[in-house]
Amino acid sequence: MDRLPVSSSNLASVGYDEAGQVLEVAFRHGGVYQYVGVSAAVFHEFMAAASLGRYLARNIKPRYPFRRVD
Repeated sequence: MDRLPVSSSNLASVGYDEAGQVLEVAFRHGGVYQYVGVSAAVFHEFMAAASLGRYLARNIKPRYPFRRVD
């Protein structure tokens, strides 16, 4: 999955597969994770958030299954 760099102290890049509803996040300090079942609306809210790391921690990590992919 292609990821784009993001402006965040904790996240390095983010990718999204709308057909599969998979959000992929690469962290600055290592690790790439995929969150499954993330709707396009949630992805757009995430990308528009003032703090990507805070949004991820509060709205995505507790609600969606994930797997480490690197």
